[in-house]
Amino acid sequence: MPTTNSKTNFSTSQKSHYHGNADDRSQAPLDWANIDYLFSFGDSYTTTGYNVTLGINSVDPGFTSANGPNWIQDLRTTYSINPNLKGYNLAYGGATVDAKFVTPYLPTVLSLKDQVDLFKQYFVQPLAEAPWTPDNTLFAIWIGINDVGNSYAWTNVSLADFYKTEHQEMVDLFTDLAPCFNTSRPNFLVLTVPPISRAPLFEGQGSEVAKQVANATKFFNDGLKETVMPSLSSLGGYARLFDTAPVFNNLLDNADIFGFINVTGYNDDYANGTPSPNSQIGNNPPVSSYFWLNSLHPTWPVHNVLAHSIATFLVGA
Repeated sequence: MPTTNSKTNFSTSQKSHYHGNADDRSQAPLDWANIDYLFSFGDSYTTTGYNVTLGINSVDPGFTSANGPNWIQDLRTTYSINPNLKGYNLAYGGATVDAKFVTPYLPTVLSLKDQVDLFKQYFVQPLAEAPWTPDNTLFAIWIGINDVGNSYAWTNVSLADFYKTEHQEMVDLFTDLAPCFNTSRPNFLVLTVPPISRAPLFEGQGSEVAKQVANATKFFNDGLKETVMPSLSSLGGYARLFDTAPVFNNLLDNADIFGFINVTGYNDDYANGTPSPNSQIGNNPPVSSYFWLNSLHPTWPVHNVLAHSIATFLVGA
């Protein structure tokens, strides 16, 4: 699904976040205006189809699950203060933290672990093509949607305990990059798993399934707060956890204000993407008037709101 240069803006309030540890202001602030490099990791909510194995500066095709620009594209372009911000998006659709813990839908899917391995292979310093430093770089991580979606119904383990294993893996992946940072302090932005229990894929299966997914989401997000963020904070730089739930819930609960005509289902005519972000097929409303493009993925207007909220957060945090 190709992206466009659409600049349609939406806004929503975002006030509830965890910023790394109890004494948040003891951490380094982020100079968002002087961030020159943005490395992103994640799943289909983040991927744009970039393939670093074709070359560090190979063309990013801009294929997203949003039927238009996704949050990382908007953050890098529409809502960036630095016009020269360069992004390298290692995210891959279907990714989990590590395939040895939660198996993705295909064996070819690159997990978060695989993505970090690619970073270590292609972006270790010194690098003339992308001379990033910890001080001028932000690492953005949005993972867990598929971990929750593929494990919420497990009954042979305690999900809270299981996710702790995954979170420790996340900690190990990024703290093991310490030699790349030398004595500088890296900057991290981590996003929580959004309320996917409200997606048609799960809400459509009934209240019990939706409740299970909501519980699993809470367990995963609690672990991000309790395990991942303190460890990333210990590296000494900026480390913040952005709570995506207020953005999603605000849009879903106030659909009429934000112009969404449907927030509980999706249109089959649009589910696999359309020629343009605002396509209209037959007598259907435009695809951009739906919150959900398909059973799990929100449309580009949702991503636009999310990116705007994150940018505001980065400036103020």
